[in-house]
Amino acid sequence: MNENNPLYRADALTAFADTLLQKAGLAAPMAAVVARTLVEGDLLGHDTHGLALLVGYVKEVESGGMTRDGAPTVLSDRPAAVLWDGMRLPGPWLMDQGMDLLVPRARQLGTASLVIRRSHHIACLAVYMLRALEEDMLMVLACSDPNTASVAPFGGTRAVFTPNPLAMGFPLTQGGVMVDISASITTNGTSNRKRAAGETFAEDWLIDATGKPTNNPQALFDQPPGTLLPVGGLSHGHKGYGMALLVETLTAGLAGHGRADPAEGWGATVYVTMHDLNAFGGKDAFLRQMDHVAQQCRDNAPVDSSKPVRLPGQGGLARRESQMRNGVRLHPSIAAALQPVEARHGLALADARL
Repeated sequence: MNENNPLYRADALTAFADTLLQKAGLAAPMAAVVARTLVEGDLLGHDTHGLALLVGYVKEVESGGMTRDGAPTVLSDRPAAVLWDGMRLPGPWLMDQGMDLLVPRARQLGTASLVIRRSHHIACLAVYMLRALEEDMLMVLACSDPNTASVAPFGGTRAVFTPNPLAMGFPLTQGGVMVDISASITTNGTSNRKRAAGETFAEDWLIDATGKPTNNPQALFDQPPGTLLPVGGLSHGHKGYGMALLVETLTAGLAGHGRADPAEGWGATVYVTMHDLNAFGGKDAFLRQMDHVAQQCRDNAPVDSSKPVRLPGQGGLARRESQMRNGVRLHPSIAAALQPVEARHGLALADARL
């Protein structure tokens, strides 16, 4: 085993995170869901939104920034449209509860939507797309954080948005599609990691406070701060700007809670909709269409013959299967970041190694 880059057992990582969260004070049912969600992020290869978040979550539990127990407040409940106040409860647990609510309603009504205001951070959006594949549904998920900003509107220099991720998942006859993208070219998590490592981006994905393009993530931390560029960059950033506005309307707009309200700390406003395939053209017809499109994508002549065209989520699902079987490779920064909190609570990540 490579001591500098070890492999870990997925179930042991989940148990480690679960125990650590409980020792920090999070209710046991919530800790179990959060732990499972974070490890799933790493299994899928989203290593900035897996266990890399655990230290921050533990600190939020300990400080009271994340509510340790309780239930969301139901603010509005119509058969196909529900609004919750998440009460700053753990985002992954709220998502788990929300999908449990929506799936039977979507089966009955065809479509069901939930918006959550004042959720805590919900981690990796792609993880929730696994539920869409399991339930034979089309799922759409969007998230914004009204408490911070790092992305300027196209043509501007002052941050208004977060990266505002948007995700979609649906089944195919073999596997499925899981889209997890953001309205900005890159994310805060990736920028933070590169800055900590003294690295820069390969291209100019940011601008400084004067609007000058830069590849240095340090620009986000300068005073005054720079911003991430929206998808489309310097020439076509109106596309990402439009995506960011779409996410804001689905989350803050429908929730009636967002950037117009006082900041409360690291968190999220969430939109999720489940569509039952049988409520429209039917599952068989859906698969006939989407299998055809998927095959056209896979068979497409690649620009580089060594890099065939893949479907969104294809690599993640393959990586998940491989890591479940052979062990999880965590980003090297994760173990180092966990050392202070695991020592404080008498745990050892190393115990989860293969």
